[in-house]
Amino acid sequence: MENNDLQDYSHKRFNILTGEWVLVSPHRAKRPWQGQNEEISTEKRPSHDESCYLCATNTRINGEINPDYKDVFVFTNDFAALQKDSPSFSVDEGLLKAKSESGICKVICFSPDHSKSLAEMEVEDIKKVVHAWQKEFTSLGENEAINYVQIFENKGAVMGCSNPHPHGQIWSQSTLPNEVEKKDVHQKKYYSENNTSLLGDYLQQELKAKERIIFENEDFVVLTPFWAIWPFEVMIAPKKAQKNILELSDAEAKNYAQAISVITKAYDKLFHTSFPYSSGIHQAPTNGADNSHWHWHMSFYPPLLRSATVKKFMVGYEMFGSPQRDITAEIAANRLKELI
Repeated sequence: MENNDLQDYSHKRFNILTGEWVLVSPHRAKRPWQGQNEEISTEKRPSHDESCYLCATNTRINGEINPDYKDVFVFTNDFAALQKDSPSFSVDEGLLKAKSESGICKVICFSPDHSKSLAEMEVEDIKKVVHAWQKEFTSLGENEAINYVQIFENKGAVMGCSNPHPHGQIWSQSTLPNEVEKKDVHQKKYYSENNTSLLGDYLQQELKAKERIIFENEDFVVLTPFWAIWPFEVMIAPKKAQKNILELSDAEAKNYAQAISVITKAYDKLFHTSFPYSSGIHQAPTNGADNSHWHWHMSFYPPLLRSATVKKFMVGYEMFGSPQRDITAEIAANRLKELI
């Protein structure tokens, strides 16, 4: 791709998965910064914190005592956003519409070690997290009331994480959330027209170009998407079309864990800090449909822009117009690749 213009001039890039555009302004990358600087925590966390409600053997806010777990621990969220037994109802009064939404929310502790993040865990231990995701996806997906299972992690206080213990969440619900619904529509349309995976065909183009590839192993690609919104946004995707993480073999699960390990370590090296981000897995709904059009993938949305203390704010034009970024996806990918 002849992309000199893409590196020098303002332009828009199209997200094939959502059907939305992002404004790219590479000429602004060196603008001076006099705005807010985030505080960097230099506190060294203990391996076990008596005040942490996620640490093994500690008492949670609801009075339950955590078991003396040795690897991954999963429990039902004590402050769930979705209620399992929410009654079925709807409101349809002219332009006012509402409907009930039920679901099950869980917390997954990645490790009993309070001081570790995924970047500091061994690949085999991350693989245990992957297996736990698979187990929860299976059990929640088998519930007839659940049509989608969202796995995600918020890391770092700047991302609103309420507890530094290494953990993620799983929200399962009766309908598709907005972002997933967009991706479902666009993947289904492409599959019906081409009989191939939208994301799979995109990956083939990226693997040929190599411009935005950060890392790859036998089964997975780690790249900065062409349409990335966040400064150092990353996608991990299987090379072959798979609808969900249940289709991973044991060897593929290990290679997936390696991909997670590689990118989280690179993140921490980038600005010499424990890199904050929100990550999540988008995969096929559990609604009983065929869903052959789906190609599951994991995304990382980190806010840091130019240092450990300067983050990207999604405000102003981003709130009222469309997403905007300065540093190009190609430059971001290259910077991360150099750290691997």
